[in-house]
Amino acid sequence: MKSLAVALLLSAVGIISTASNVTVGEQQDVLDAPEHNATFSPRGMKSADWNSDEMTAPLANPAGGIRSLENLLEVFNPQRLARQWDYPRDNLTKGCGAHVNHYLTHLHKAELWALKMADASGRYTSSFFWGNNYWTGSESLCYQLDSNATQTDAPPFRLGFYTVRLQISLPHDIAPNDRWILLGLCLPLSCNKQDVRQLLELSVRDETEPQSIQIVKVRSPHDSYIMWQDRTFWILFAVSVLVFGFMALGTVYDLYLVHQNRHFFSENYTYEITRALPPHLGERSIKLAVDNFMQTATSSPTEGVINHGLEGSLGTLNESINTASNDSDTSEKQGLVSQIILAFSVRRNVLTICDQSVGSDTIPTIHGLRSISMGWVILGHTCIVIFKYSDNMEYRNIVEKEFLFQTINNGAYSVDTFFFISGLLVSFLYFRTVAKIDMKQLTRSTGFQSSALQYLGLMVYRYGRLTVPYLFVLGIVEVTMKWFYYNSVFESPTADHVSCPNYWWRNALYINTLFPVKDMCMLWSWYLADDTQFYVLGCALLILAISYFRAAAALTIIFLISSWCTTAFIAYDNRHNPSVDDPLAVFDKIYDKPWTRLGPYLIGMIVGWILYKTDCKIKMSKVAVVLGWSLCIGCLLALVYGLYNTKLEHVPAAAYSSLSHSVWAIGLSWIVIACSTGHGGYVNKLLSASFLYPFSRVTYCAYLVHPIMIRLMVMRLDSPMHLSLETITIIFFGQVTASYILSFIVSLAFEAPMVSLLKIVAPERRKKSQ
Repeated sequence: MKSLAVALLLSAVGIISTASNVTVGEQQDVLDAPEHNATFSPRGMKSADWNSDEMTAPLANPAGGIRSLENLLEVFNPQRLARQWDYPRDNLTKGCGAHVNHYLTHLHKAELWALKMADASGRYTSSFFWGNNYWTGSESLCYQLDSNATQTDAPPFRLGFYTVRLQISLPHDIAPNDRWILLGLCLPLSCNKQDVRQLLELSVRDETEPQSIQIVKVRSPHDSYIMWQDRTFWILFAVSVLVFGFMALGTVYDLYLVHQNRHFFSENYTYEITRALPPHLGERSIKLAVDNFMQTATSSPTEGVINHGLEGSLGTLNESINTASNDSDTSEKQGLVSQIILAFSVRRNVLTICDQSVGSDTIPTIHGLRSISMGWVILGHTCIVIFKYSDNMEYRNIVEKEFLFQTINNGAYSVDTFFFISGLLVSFLYFRTVAKIDMKQLTRSTGFQSSALQYLGLMVYRYGRLTVPYLFVLGIVEVTMKWFYYNSVFESPTADHVSCPNYWWRNALYINTLFPVKDMCMLWSWYLADDTQFYVLGCALLILAISYFRAAAALTIIFLISSWCTTAFIAYDNRHNPSVDDPLAVFDKIYDKPWTRLGPYLIGMIVGWILYKTDCKIKMSKVAVVLGWSLCIGCLLALVYGLYNTKLEHVPAAAYSSLSHSVWAIGLSWIVIACSTGHGGYVNKLLSASFLYPFSRVTYCAYLVHPIMIRLMVMRLDSPMHLSLETITIIFFGQVTASYILSFIVSLAFEAPMVSLLKIVAPERRKKSQ
């Protein structure tokens, strides 16, 4: 009886297997029928070349019953491929076919290395409707197996991790739109791109499912980027070695001078103090020059001379530190070569960046606004990138409906803050400088020639100060994005590996926003281009204002109104609705164009002139102060949160797009004016807090490098992130910390030395040293 039962069971299994094979064959005949005027690959798949720019219409398979989502979305199944495998196959290369055959044979035998290899390949798991488009498997596991090739439980051939971009079309009632999928495959390294396509076509699970799959791109490990063969890498390497060599030399030389000054000070301190004592009684402050130090002391009839510390260009330091010196005086007494070397001193530059004091011509409130805005920028960019590389991308559609998420949606105002600050400082500092210095004597010319030399000097100083760290970071972006393009599991967020080598000169000239965004290198550099273009215009208006103030004021108003009208027209023509559309939806037409972002800069220039004319002294009644702060806070909050759950018509939407950025700048104007004239209260204390000064001073470098840190985080992953409020918060704070650490290093190496070098060649500095 037992033998009969076993025989009946085996017969039943054979009948079921035969029926299954017949069904597959029938379905294959249907799929191979030329229903469409195109040539399709077997099993409902089409292939597209890696560099293909056009995608043909997706194949619509005959409708069939959907047994499960797993069957519908199963693209690569090594176990099924093993059951269907018929070796040798003419459509695979010889080496790839032999290695795949060996792999599938041992997978059928459940060998551990083959199971791990199959486990390293990606497949549908879950969260398809929650936005999981990354079926990446594990690149790390794949290459870990490959590194253990000498062990007995390792594959007898080299492995490679292939990334395939697919486009899947499902029934309309399940997925109305096509979905792109990024699939990771751990396969023998001997396989090429065409082999991968053939293996995918063979591994489709069930042709009865109503789906179509198109292979859009295949990234092969054979397409590698060798950093050592890249000229840009060697340029960066040479510059880095040169700069860090100067930093070491400058630091050693600076410490030597400090030691010499301390030795001289200790020998002459008693003599100088005794010599400086006044003969009469009473108490008064005295300044004692001791070599490169300025000693502050108080003469008292009861306590003698009381030391108050060493006062140098970096602020008042305790005597016990014994490292401060008047760097300006020291530099003037040194030769040109010594001054150049000292410009790279790490000690000096660290003290300058971390100095807790500000100059008399500085508006302390600016430091707080700049630091907060930089944090806002990092938050916005972090969210944009990490949402793209998450396995729950639909989570964004949920959180975007939250009220507080408008803080991120309207993060564009943070850049308007930078524009406002730039215009404010350029105007305020220029008018104060002209009031203190005779520009005709400085330029040794008069009339138009004097104005032209002023303008040229302003352009050269800004270009030198900004461009050196800018181009260095641009080179880093080019090299890293090339590496990510060929080595990361994920696709690069932008095509910097192509645009930077071809169009870097546009960045160097700060004209990249005048060209299509698809060709822009360092997408976030649009702000630098716009700000520099505004600076070119603003300096011309300021120089004109010295001789023809009314004409300059009239041109400023004309430019402001023209910017508003232009923005309104473009927004209306493109049906842009800021209450509904993504802020970056019209990036190439509105977001990055200088003629649409000019308003905050010009308003900042006007505020700078007001502060100069009033000498930061404006009397206000308490009613005016309360009313001003109420309108300011209400205005800024309305701009960030006012469009929540609203929809504007075309005309109001165009007007809002046109005026909102300038209204933001007007709100900031009150903050700066109130805080600078003694009406800021606790807001002024917060924005002027000295602990914000170092962060503010490296803001420029932080803006340059923070997207590199964000990309480094996501492009080095081999699987997508799963986002939540807590993970986003932790990632944000980590990005802020990492970005500022890197920006501090870049500022020490490039920005701070460049500022010191420009001061050496400044006309007033040369005249003073003579």
